[in-house]
Amino acid sequence: MIQTANIQKRNLAGRAFVFFSNFARFMRKRIIYITSCLLIGFSLSSASAQTGGRSVYNFLNFNYSTRQMALGGGLISVYDQDPTLLIMNPSYIGERHHNNLALNFTNYFANVNYLSALYTYTFPKVGSFAFSMKGMPYGKFMGTDEAGLETGYFTAGDYAISVGWGRELSPNFTIGANLNLLLCTYESYTSFGFAVDVAGSYHNPDKRLSLTLLAKNIGSEIKPFVAGQVELPPFDLQLALSQRLQHVPIRYHISLHSLYRWNMNYYGDGNPFLQTDAFTNTIKYPSKAAQFFDNFFRHIIFGIEIEPIQYFSIQAAYNHNVHQEMKIVARNSLAGFSYGLSINVKGIRFGFSRMHYAPGATPNCFNFALDFGELSKMHQTNKAKKLQRMTD
Repeated sequence: MIQTANIQKRNLAGRAFVFFSNFARFMRKRIIYITSCLLIGFSLSSASAQTGGRSVYNFLNFNYSTRQMALGGGLISVYDQDPTLLIMNPSYIGERHHNNLALNFTNYFANVNYLSALYTYTFPKVGSFAFSMKGMPYGKFMGTDEAGLETGYFTAGDYAISVGWGRELSPNFTIGANLNLLLCTYESYTSFGFAVDVAGSYHNPDKRLSLTLLAKNIGSEIKPFVAGQVELPPFDLQLALSQRLQHVPIRYHISLHSLYRWNMNYYGDGNPFLQTDAFTNTIKYPSKAAQFFDNFFRHIIFGIEIEPIQYFSIQAAYNHNVHQEMKIVARNSLAGFSYGLSINVKGIRFGFSRMHYAPGATPNCFNFALDFGELSKMHQTNKAKKLQRMTD
């Protein structure tokens, strides 16, 4: 009996050693990945500072999903069937999105509209991919010379072609990346460049929890607008968390952005919200505590998603940074608030959302998506039922 007990202890110790070895190797890979993303973020943030904060291809930061706009315009981490979220979060590209098409149309400012299209497909032994296009044509303009004489019409626009790839490392961890080829044309000025998004996600179906880290817009101009003046895309390092409550049909979202820099507010002499002391004629700056909390909440977007039934959801969010940048002096404003809805019935998904920037400046976003695999299954099921009725 003593010998049997010793053998069992050795077996148990061996299993424990294997388990902890695998776990340590697994965590080491995760730590290396996250650390790499952070190092890329800090290195590019310092490089951006050398250009005085200038960047090109800012249309990459627009909202190409009604759900994204309704939830504040930040990164969204949700492991579900929605293909419209894959443009901004490539780590969740997977087999569940196979053969999906998603279209987006946004009515932006000053009669400018932008749109996108995405198609997903899974290739055996290769992986899951998302192919997308983005376009923002600004329209036709009349050109003039220094004397005001008309020189003819010209056009302007921003465009991108993207390829996204995603892979599941384990039942809980996924990674992905987007490669964006970028083209901007403004009259006779043209710029061509690239930007890469790298993301890693963790999801726990038991706790209904999802977490994503994203290094966004890592790239550069290849052909700049002006020779010798190469600019960088608007890099960002983002972290998003979402969790659906267990006994309530509500999912909350917390999105963190601009993690590579702390100071996001402006308290210079030109700030119209700062008051001047009537006696000393000096500007009265907010307290250090007020500046700290203002900066802190500028990095955070709070969102909530209510799903009263399986096929319908309502979203709403508050973006403090947008509110602070777009608010109006001596007037209450809804700037920074956003909301929308989504309907998903039998492989057809529709979404609508709005985001408030300023009075009269509230873009409307529309999404339409088709799951061809689900529609094909429905067609085959209906066909089988019809044949069954004919034979009865």
